[in-house]
This record gives sequence, C-alpha cells and structure tokens, in this order.
Amino acid sequence: MPEAGRSFTVACAQFTPEFLSREGTIDRACQVITEAGDQGVRLLAFPESFVPGYPDWVWAVPAGEETLLAGLYAELLENAVDIPSPAIDRLRRAAKQAGVHVVIGMTERNVEASGASLFNTLLTIDDRGNILGKHRKLVPTGGERLVWAPGDGSTLAVFDTALGRLGGLICWENYMPLARYALYAWGVQLLVAATWDRGEPWLSTVRHIAKEGGVYVLSSGMPLRKADLPDRLGLVDRYYVGTGEWINGGDSAIVDPEGTIIAGPMHKQEGLLMAEVNPAKMRGPRWMLDVAGHYGRPDIFQLTVDTSARPMIRTVSPEPVSLPDTSESVVGETG
Repeated sequence: MPEAGRSFTVACAQFTPEFLSREGTIDRACQVITEAGDQGVRLLAFPESFVPGYPDWVWAVPAGEETLLAGLYAELLENAVDIPSPAIDRLRRAAKQAGVHVVIGMTERNVEASGASLFNTLLTIDDRGNILGKHRKLVPTGGERLVWAPGDGSTLAVFDTALGRLGGLICWENYMPLARYALYAWGVQLLVAATWDRGEPWLSTVRHIAKEGGVYVLSSGMPLRKADLPDRLGLVDRYYVGTGEWINGGDSAIVDPEGTIIAGPMHKQEGLLMAEVNPAKMRGPRWMLDVAGHYGRPDIFQLTVDTSARPMIRTVSPEPVSLPDTSESVVGETG
C-alpha cells in the first residue's frame, strides 16, 4: 500500500538517448535519475528501448537490404544490455542515491543462451537499488521482428512497492486485452506504458486503459530527430529524405484513473513530465468499475496465464547409477 496515503510525484523521462551507444545512454539515464530525485520524483518512467535507442530503421529500411540490416543489427547487439551487468549496476546505484523507483526500456541480449539474439525489455528498479524484475515484450510488432525475439509469460508481473502495485507493458502490448487484464487481476495501480507510439489513437488508448483498470498510466515516449542519428549510419540521406526534422515527437502523457490526462502530452521537446499521484484515486474509482473484481464474472469468463519460462536450452545431469555388489557371487556353481 502507498506510504500513509500521502501524495507523491511521478514523471516520464522524455529524453533522447545517445543513439546506439550503451555507455553514453546509461550516462544520460543516470543524470536524468539524479535530476528527478532532486525534484522530488518517486517514480520515473523511461521510454521503450531507451538503451541504446529505439531501432527505427526497421520501419524505414527494406527487409531486402541484408548487408545494411546485418551491420545495424551487429551494432545494436554490441550496445545492448546484459542483465545483470556493470551497466545495470550503474542504474541501480543512481536509483538508490536519488531515492527513485525507475522503470526503463532497453534492448537486452539473451545471455542465457546464444548471446546473439535480443529482447525488448522493461527493467524495474526500486528506490533502494534492487531489481524488482524485468519484462520481455511478448510480441514484437511488425518490423520489430527483424531485431527482437518474443518474450514469454515468466516475465509478466506486478510488483509491490511503497508507492503501490507497479507494473508495465511495452508499447502495443497495451493493445493486448488479456495482458492488460492479467495486470489488473494482480492489482496493478501504477502502470508504465513505455512506448515508441505517439499521437492518436495512442493517447486515446492510454486514457482508456487508465479508466478501464482504475490505474495511473505513465505513457513514456521517446523524442528523436533526424539529427540524432549518427552520420556514420548512412540512414538519413537514404531512408529519411521525406521526413521532417522530427522522426518521433515523443508525446509522453500521464493519465489518472478517471482517464483524464493530468500532464502532457509533451510534444517535440525533451524534459521531465511530472504529475502528482493521489493514492486515494488508486482505490476510490473502483467502487464503480473494478474489471478484475466485482465487475468481473469469473463464472462466465476465466483467464489462464502461463508464467512458466521457455528457455532455449535445458541441461539435464543424469543421476549416478549404483550397481549391485557381485563380488561374493559364484556364477554357474551347482551343488
């Protein structure tokens, strides 16, 4: 439950990463976490794949450009994040020193197997620097399948914190009714929608989710300009000719449980988008509509969530076999 029912400040971190630079983007994230802590923020939500940047080329470069795509993937893989790792330790220290709960999107290497595939991951760190969990996006959307593998149900979760029950879904996972319902049924009160999407109908979607679930929604988007793409990639002149200055305007927004936008949308700028959360609002509106409570009909509708992991490899060690002791037996002896 929230601390003594006191209001607290939450924020979306609408900042541009240092594109395809893990260390540079981690530097930026740590600076933003410190700034947020100085301004009294208790929960800070970063965009989808903030580290090392959203691979927007999957929507711009044709799938047949294999040489270019392979080179871009190699660079994304090199700058992806291992969990755990020194990069994650830096984020944990920053969160602890600032006293801020941090939810941050990143591209994660599959270190548990080949180390050459990637996941779109949302990492949650509490205000004491503890990793509460990581969620891997269940379904990469469209062109995203060129770079990200699908996650499994083992990472779908809601975490108890001093601020309330905290959960998150990544971008178009928020269009998955059953994924949303699972979080509602687990009692989510603060829902981070880390995203690359923006504008309408996305903003209408997060308003609907807030009203439907009776939750605060932090929709954290990423601003990105053509100038933010390094010249060495050769993308701008070939594939963004008809694009204006902004590839993505961000459009971060914070929505209360009545479905009202209380901060944002922040458009075509960087900064902390902040709002006050009233803990009473995380409970009061549900007297009318609690879709995973009194407004549900479990006698008619039931949801089964498979939270078992689906590892790429399992190692089974056979138990040693004990043979009977035959040293005293005599074979073929007759009386």
